[in-house]
Amino acid sequence: MKKLEFKIAIEAPAAIVWKALWEDQNYKKWTAVFCEGSYTKTDWKEGSRVHFLSPSGEGMYSTIEKMVPNEKMYFTHIGEMKNFEEQPLTDETRKWSGARENYTLSENNGTTTLLVEMDITEDYQDYFNEAFPKGLALVKEMAEQSNG
Repeated sequence: MKKLEFKIAIEAPAAIVWKALWEDQNYKKWTAVFCEGSYTKTDWKEGSRVHFLSPSGEGMYSTIEKMVPNEKMYFTHIGEMKNFEEQPLTDETRKWSGARENYTLSENNGTTTLLVEMDITEDYQDYFNEAFPKGLALVKEMAEQSNG
């Protein structure tokens, strides 16, 4: 697997950036760059399962490895979702099962740096290199508007 890193400076406190990332309506807005209508089902607690879903019930399931509000959200991706159900691992999903996706926020003088580090199979590298900056630009826009 390859490691990708995305970083963006946002003129807003970490608490506002956190809400732009993870509050339900905001999450749906910025992740629409990956899949229109995408959403999550989770309680957002460390150690909990999270389902990343499309409107048709496709997606993946993961575990929240680390969650420190306004600072860190670390996921470990496990497998695929189909028809809103977790699927057993296949040869294909084993290629990426265990991949990490980490969000780290660090605030300095009212500016928050959002760092996203992720493991990715080479097949998806170009897609995420193109799509992820667009999603983070939306997070920046929402947070800076909220910061007013």
